[in-house]
Amino acid sequence: MLVNLSSKEVVSLERLVNTTDDIRQWRRAEALLLLDEGDSVEEVADRLRVRHQTVYNWVTRFDERTGLAMAARTADAARSGRPRIALAIIDPLIEAVIDTDPRELGYRSTVWTADLLRQYLDETHRLSVCTKSVSRAISRLQIAWKRPRHTLALRNPFWRQAKGG
Repeated sequence: MLVNLSSKEVVSLERLVNTTDDIRQWRRAEALLLLDEGDSVEEVADRLRVRHQTVYNWVTRFDERTGLAMAARTADAARSGRPRIALAIIDPLIEAVIDTDPRELGYRSTVWTADLLRQYLDETHRLSVCTKSVSRAISRLQIAWKRPRHTLALRNPFWRQAKGG
């Protein structure tokens, strides 16, 4: 038998299955309960629509986290990769600078662009972000880019008289 849960662990897992909003955590807890009931790894993997190796990984991670709370034992593993910084860091920086004139900061532009904001973040705050991240931040902050509106000179209502007409 791959999993041998105590009665306390079964009660905790059943409570977690009934209360969690995290579908990943629910699937892990459900898999552990099914394995404890005697289902094979293949049956559990087919029922939860995951690979067999995924079920083995869940069991290994669950066993390695003995002594932690049940929610922590069935939580996601740490993920590798570059952390997302745009939401936490660049949004307030862009919001703080967007209303200033770029010329005041030494840039040769009268308006902010996504690429200019990216350059500003790199030079001033040493944050290397892509232009797409800046564009997404602009969208999240609901900053509207408007082109300057050109208004044509309105004619004097008496222009025909001035022209002799």
